Amino acid sequence: MDRTQRSLPTKPGRAGTLTHDYKRNGTTTLFAALDVLTGSVIGQCLPHHRHTEFLTFLKTIDRQVAKSLQIHLILDSYATHTHPNVTAWLEKHPRFRLHFTPTSSSWVNMVEGFFSQLSNKAIRRGGFASVPDLIAAIDAYLAANNTNPTPFIWTNTANQIIEKVQRGRVTLNANRSRTSR
Repeated sequence: MDRTQRSLPTKPGRAGTLTHDYKRNGTTTLFAALDVLTGSVIGQCLPHHRHTEFLTFLKTIDRQVAKSLQIHLILDSYATHTHPNVTAWLEKHPRFRLHFTPTSSSWVNMVEGFFSQLSNKAIRRGGFASVPDLIAAIDAYLAANNTNPTPFIWTNTANQIIEKVQRGRVTLNANRSRTSR
């Protein structure tokens, strides 16, 4: 998207500004695979989020990752990931293992942290007059990330995360029982 007016820069006594309105100039879909050990990312912008584009991305991963390695992909439960053509391709490529996050649990997938950083550092305050401009910004961020990648590190232990999930479930179930009365 592109803002309808230029933003004003930060200066002493005033934060930077953005107009509330914008013009949408098109979209792209970023497919990304994060190497959790190194922090490097294989990324590819494609025009849609259909099974054909997902297959294109799987083939990109297959070319770029050493053949001796198993590939474990953490995915959401979007129908694209389980399309019959995708399933057939995966049967012919047994080194790929798919693991699906539960609904509303995208935070479990570490690539979401990368998406957040990309958004905060390269996209959110940007103005893009065209889809190629947006893709150029994404590609530049990917290149910079992969020049000196750093792995994401959970700040909580597994037990702390599990305890928080359990507390959330208790609250969710309590709210459900109140609203069903």
